[in-house]
Amino acid sequence: MTNRRQLLTLLALVPLAGASAARAGEMMAYSQAAFDAAQRAGKPILVEVSAPWCPICRTQKPILAKLSADPRFKDLQIFDIDFDSRKDLLRQLNVRTQSTLIAYKGAIETGRSVGETQPEWIEGLVEKTL
Repeated sequence: MTNRRQLLTLLALVPLAGASAARAGEMMAYSQAAFDAAQRAGKPILVEVSAPWCPICRTQKPILAKLSADPRFKDLQIFDIDFDSRKDLLRQLNVRTQSTLIAYKGAIETGRSVGETQPEWIEGLVEKTL
């Protein structure tokens, strides 16, 4: 019960944490300003297009969390786009389905994957951001 209360407390505090700037190695909701700033700074970027109902997306999330904890990817910024509510961004990024991962090295797209769940293949995509 204590763990559940702690988790609920943490989840309640997340919106108050000032998520306007992307932190390296963390997943954050896509913001055009933060994405543009990361691109201008030449940061390694991964855009994850996901949906809460998508089983492939649920499989990808722990893989991405593990990779973001890897020291090699300490500067990686992961932006999450909700497939159901951000159709404007999907058109802009030419995304047709959920479970799409797009890798950038600064402003240059270095790779794209759809529906991938093999950890080593996702890692290979993320390595293209370095």
